[in-house]
Amino acid sequence: MLVNQKGGVGKTTVTLNLAAAAGATGRRVLVVDLDPQANATTGMGVWSAAITTDDVLADPVANRAAVAAMQSAWPEPFGPPELLASTPVLANREPLLAADAVGAQDRLCRALEGDDHDLVLVDCPPSLGLLTINGLFAADQVLVVTEPAAWAADGVDLIVGTVQRVSDRRATPLPVCGIVVNRLGRTRDARYWLDQLGDRHGSLVLPPVHLRTAVAEAAAQSLPVAALGMRPGAAEAAAEFGALLEHLDGALCSASMPHGSRNVGGGSAEEP
Repeated sequence: MLVNQKGGVGKTTVTLNLAAAAGATGRRVLVVDLDPQANATTGMGVWSAAITTDDVLADPVANRAAVAAMQSAWPEPFGPPELLASTPVLANREPLLAADAVGAQDRLCRALEGDDHDLVLVDCPPSLGLLTINGLFAADQVLVVTEPAAWAADGVDLIVGTVQRVSDRRATPLPVCGIVVNRLGRTRDARYWLDQLGDRHGSLVLPPVHLRTAVAEAAAQSLPVAALGMRPGAAEAAAEFGALLEHLDGALCSASMPHGSRNVGGGSAEEP
């Protein structure tokens, strides 16, 4: 899953543009929006849904997530990927999960059993509550998203430690498949923090995604950046997400999901 307990690092933006890059290759992609802010949902052009993530977590039977999924409003050639939509009502689900003494952490995992999508991306809230824990128990691998800013390296250390603790409680290991540095600016400060992350985490640090206005413009239109066509910076940004997907494919090809598809958990619903 794409994760960081810190908000505002652009995890949702990375999630959606990876979904678009995978969809453009012909893969069947499912985005699961676990954030009550529902920015991944609206970012895919969906404003309401008959069945939402909240419904799925309330009644987590096998393959419920795939049955509840709907098509996004994105145009071809980006799939379009399917979406398990979120809603602000999901904010009320977390205390209900906390009151469930049995099975509170693996409801999403149960709902994804039997899913046959080629890639599942789970977009989690910027916290370490039970919604994110459900994402961690459902995921096969974790992609950490951060930004090149002060304390970013410390935040990554913290989330990597959290993933390890969850991994210790699972029947199968939960590896971190990479760290994405999002919104890398062309400043000395940004380069310094990127180098700090590289010093601490080595080859886990994947090719960065640079700060570009086109990415924010695409999000404002509920589109992936590749859909902006000739807009300056759009092609370059789309190429970076494509390169990131290739690196993830290399990490994921050795993973075998219990429900038959590859599941990378997702990030929070925040601005790009």
